[in-house]
Amino acid sequence: MDAQTNTIYNYTMTTIDEKEVSLADYKGKKIMIVNVASECGLTPQYAQLEELYKTFGPNGFVVLGFPANNFGGQEPGTNQEIQGFCTKNYGVTFPMFAKISVKGDDIHPLYQFLTQIRLNGVVEAPVTWNFQKFLIDENGKLIDFLPPTENPACDRVIDWLQN
Repeated sequence: MDAQTNTIYNYTMTTIDEKEVSLADYKGKKIMIVNVASECGLTPQYAQLEELYKTFGPNGFVVLGFPANNFGGQEPGTNQEIQGFCTKNYGVTFPMFAKISVKGDDIHPLYQFLTQIRLNGVVEAPVTWNFQKFLIDENGKLIDFLPPTENPACDRVIDWLQN
C-alpha cells in the first residue's frame, strides 16, 4: 500500500482482552495512538491520557494504548497483568491493545505505517521511547506525532481536539 491510500483503517488489532478489532471501527474520530509501558518514568502519563479521553471522548476522540516492551524491559507483564495495572493504578477506560513491538525487526505493521514516511506520507517518526504519541485525523490519516516526554494534554493537542 502507498501513502496515498494507506490509513490506520487498514489494520486489525487484538485488544488486551484478546478480541479482534478493526481500526476502521474508529472512523470519524480523532485518535491518539500511544505506545505505553507500566515501569517507565513516563508511566504517570496514563493519568493525562485518561483525562483527555474522558474530556474529549464524548466529542469524537479516542486514545488507543499499545503496550510495548521495546525500551529497557519496562513492559514485562502479560496482557492480563498490564490491564490490571492500568485499571488499578490509573483507572484506564480507553481502549488498550495486546502487547506489540513498536520498533526493530519485529515492528508491528501498524507501527511501520506510523513511523515510515513512505507508508504514511507525512513524517519519518521512529519511536524513540515509551509514550510517543501519534495523532490521527477523522479519516485515519497520520497528521503529527509528539515525542515521549511531551505532555499528552499539551496546548497543541488541546487546540487540535477543539478545532
